[in-house]
Amino acid sequence: MSDVKQASTVALSPAEVTDFAENAAAYKAQKRPFLSFMSGISAGACIALAFVFYTTTQTASAGAPWGLTKLVGGLVFSIGVIMVVLLGTELFTSSTLTFIARVEGKITTWQMLRNWIVVYFGNFAGGLIIAALIWFGGQTMAANGQWGLTILNTAQHKIHHSWFEAFNLGILCNIMVCLAVWLSYSGKTVVDKAFIMILPIALFVSAGFEHCVANMFMIPMGILTAHYSSPEFWQQLGIEASQYTDLDVYHFIVKNLIPVTLGNIVGGAICIGLFQRYLTKSH
Repeated sequence: MSDVKQASTVALSPAEVTDFAENAAAYKAQKRPFLSFMSGISAGACIALAFVFYTTTQTASAGAPWGLTKLVGGLVFSIGVIMVVLLGTELFTSSTLTFIARVEGKITTWQMLRNWIVVYFGNFAGGLIIAALIWFGGQTMAANGQWGLTILNTAQHKIHHSWFEAFNLGILCNIMVCLAVWLSYSGKTVVDKAFIMILPIALFVSAGFEHCVANMFMIPMGILTAHYSSPEFWQQLGIEASQYTDLDVYHFIVKNLIPVTLGNIVGGAICIGLFQRYLTKSH
């Protein structure tokens, strides 16, 4: 019995985590929309900055083993979600967990959907703000333009999944993101919460799963780089700008953002939220 009591002081039980997640989801959905939007800007910026970190680790890494390079990228990207959780800001992908508060009857369908919409566009604004700062800061010219080339290749890869592939990669991604957030709810210290999120996030990033909010930075950054870079940028790289003409708003929205967003909703709301609620609350 003493062991059980000791364990309960270290971490919440699975059932307690579900209760915590429902209450957190209800709180988010009942916030004033303006606060949710501003919170979304912060979270979108955090994720964008994590992708900046990721891009830097992948730049000029052609001679390194592919798997280890991706592992490093995934590990450093985890700082984005860690910042979001510890700052208490709102990320659309984890906001899909508000679905469990709706199932429990703690919020209305409109409150849930309003939260999703407001946070989604707040995240988008945050991602675009960081993209603009990176662009005007000349970061794409780093490493003799190789940094910008990493952006181009990463963004272009993302728009060339089939619609169904992008949808499934979105499901897989948000299973891992919401699992990371769900696991963090069980922790009682900053270290607990931060540490438990690292590997789930690293898994989704290193495997190449698709996160709609991360793509709100990466693909617009690719579009900027493809269409507005100076002739010197292309000369340094020795490639033609025409290779990246398919990086445009149409391909971004239709080929990536829509299917990935839908997949993220399924992965978070159903695969983690609803399923975990069923496992911990069914008797």
